[in-house]
Amino acid sequence: MSIKLVAIDLDGTLLNSDHEVSEKNKDAIRKAKEQGVKVVLVTGRPLKAMLHILEDCGLTEAGDIALTYNGGLVQWTQTGESVRQITFPKEDSLDIYKLSQDLGLPCNFIDLDTVHAPPYPEGKPSQYPKVMNALPFEPIDMTNLPEEFPINKIVYCWHQEELDEKIKEIPDIYRERYNLIKSRPQLLEFMPKSIDKGKGLDLLSEILGIDVADMMAIGDQENDLAMVQRAGTGVAMENAIPLVKDAAQIITKTNDEHGVGYAIEKYVLN
Repeated sequence: MSIKLVAIDLDGTLLNSDHEVSEKNKDAIRKAKEQGVKVVLVTGRPLKAMLHILEDCGLTEAGDIALTYNGGLVQWTQTGESVRQITFPKEDSLDIYKLSQDLGLPCNFIDLDTVHAPPYPEGKPSQYPKVMNALPFEPIDMTNLPEEFPINKIVYCWHQEELDEKIKEIPDIYRERYNLIKSRPQLLEFMPKSIDKGKGLDLLSEILGIDVADMMAIGDQENDLAMVQRAGTGVAMENAIPLVKDAAQIITKTNDEHGVGYAIEKYVLN
């Protein structure tokens, strides 16, 4: 196989259980770049929440690129400049907020710079501040939204057991309108229907001129499934959920055993 681009998820994949990038993983990324292979971090996070990881991996040089918001935003990492961006229109944000009220779940709206916090159900403050500490949280009045209200991602963040029960109550029409993905046990993410990490690889192909068949994608969770399926070489972590393992051509070691570095060294480096 001839791999020209490696797309790597963060949590549970590149990051170990201490939320760090191991020296073996960093060394493999460095060697891949030296060999001319593009290394792209792909995440549901905003760029600001992963800058320290990009810097740690040497991925903030000219020409380095990242897929954020699960593929909904493509950015040059050195400058933060947006290359492609897909956002929710105002009416969709209102629709998803109404659903959160019907379900009794806290909801947050995330754009490039801010986490917007509408009124939460009584006694149910969002758990998202425990997940996201890179962007400021600002209250917002949902009855008086500006006409231009571009939102990259909408989340319901609540205790896993109750969240899972509430997810079962979501009408099918919402799955037809939007992409719904559990990215963490306590986090349900809504993205525009045209967004997933697999479609993000297609955007990278258009921008960089690299065929998807020449890409490797490495992941572990449900929101990684689309890119593991879409890439020419799909790799699942040993700690991945069964759905991702079943879709992958290769299963590498766990995130605590430098599985990313192992896969790059075995299948990418000459």
